[in-house]
Amino acid sequence: MIQIYDTTLRDGTQGEGFNLSASDKIHIAKKLDNLGVSFIEGGWPGSNPKDVEFFDRARDLDWNISKISAFGSTCRVKGGPEDDANIKALIEANTPVCTIFGKSWNLHVKDVLQTTLADNLRIIEDSVKYLRQNGKYVIYDAEHFFDGWKADQSYALETLQAAIRGGAETVVICDTNGGTMPWEIENIFRSLKTKIAHPFGIHAHNDAECAVVNSLVAIREGAIQVQGTINGVGERCGNANLISIMSDIELKLGLQCLPPGGLTKLYEVSHYVDEVANLTPNDHLPFVGKSAFAHKGGVHVAAMRRNILSYQHIQPEKVGNQMRVVVSDLSGRGNILSAGEENGLDVSNNTVVVDVLNEVKVLESKGFSFEAAEASVALMLQRQQPDYVSPFELIDFFVNVEHRQGRGIFSEATVKVKVKGEILHTAAEGNGPVNALDLALRKALQTTYPQLATFHLADFKVRILDSDNGSEAITRVLIETQNGNKRWGTVGASANIIEASWKALVDSIEFGLNVAAAS
Repeated sequence: MIQIYDTTLRDGTQGEGFNLSASDKIHIAKKLDNLGVSFIEGGWPGSNPKDVEFFDRARDLDWNISKISAFGSTCRVKGGPEDDANIKALIEANTPVCTIFGKSWNLHVKDVLQTTLADNLRIIEDSVKYLRQNGKYVIYDAEHFFDGWKADQSYALETLQAAIRGGAETVVICDTNGGTMPWEIENIFRSLKTKIAHPFGIHAHNDAECAVVNSLVAIREGAIQVQGTINGVGERCGNANLISIMSDIELKLGLQCLPPGGLTKLYEVSHYVDEVANLTPNDHLPFVGKSAFAHKGGVHVAAMRRNILSYQHIQPEKVGNQMRVVVSDLSGRGNILSAGEENGLDVSNNTVVVDVLNEVKVLESKGFSFEAAEASVALMLQRQQPDYVSPFELIDFFVNVEHRQGRGIFSEATVKVKVKGEILHTAAEGNGPVNALDLALRKALQTTYPQLATFHLADFKVRILDSDNGSEAITRVLIETQNGNKRWGTVGASANIIEASWKALVDSIEFGLNVAAAS
């Protein structure tokens, strides 16, 4: 079984814009334990109070599968581990595992540590040995190993042998600068295996966009441990993405790295880490991105409807994801059929399907975009049904924006709608024209449709499409609405931003009311 060593909480937090509190770290660590990774690197206890707090809290918690590791460096030059503050902090973190890094590259030994090659070997061996004497399971990270190997192969090898003499359980070969190519990884590991017989792992960075493939090459060459982060977060261009690596290990290499069923949790874990770190998920991440199994081209969708594997390298459910069909001006009939089926609509009438497809293409040429507006597509299909009755009908609306002395900007909207044969005329104030329209429409409808109170505006996006036209440019408005766990998108486009917003707003409410009526 391949050991998964997660360093999201330490190496990941060195990434720009990725920040976690001690509580955040605990929450993510529990999620990783539930996933079933072998090791969780919690931080560097000698570097900051936040990591000290994490280890203080972690020692009182029950960990089902994962072993918590504290990270640090070898002892200082011209000193020993027994009086080194960093080594002392590692021991006091009270974790079963300690991971320390040391220098493999003679450039770093001479220019960064400013010591001799022999003294560097001493501090590696002594630091590992001292931690072992204090009851720790020790993992040794050979920093800059590939650069060190290229500069002085025999010395880089000596640094590993020093760690092994000290008692390191695993020596992890690090591509710290992230610039090593896959064929170099392969050749160096093959040569290395003839010189040492000891469990080894891989720690790759992504500066040359090779971290995942380099990790997989190392595993094929016998690495028993792979280090990385969830979603590939980390310093500079990030670390090896464990989400992709775990998927590839089990689905492509046929090896095991998680407990049975763990792979289906990857989508959840990936998005959970982004949520805790307050980051927008990358929709285009392999395996777990929202777009990883999204199909837009009409030819693709037509084939998928005949055989689900025709344009997918795996079944998305294996990693907790799902297949999606996207509607756009590149769509064919299959896209519309799938959109209808996903919403439980009758799409047996070919004329209706073709009419909606043509309408989509015409509207997209005018600035609409239906990729993120599946609810607007569903409504187009519903409105084509001969027995369809809209829950409300717009008669007219009026919006006024003023600046009044002592009050500032002031928006007011009036809406006149027909609801079940009755004409309702309401007005509302808002903090902007769209908000005022939304409130006025809700006021008119809520007596008849009280479920509207649970609909919430989740996102509102505005994009100018033809900026060369200045203030006359076409504006596209995308609205996402949420009701409990249900979320849907609608779109409007017009040279008038209020009209574009109104179209998207009306669709969002009409679709939500239809879903509520059907449930």
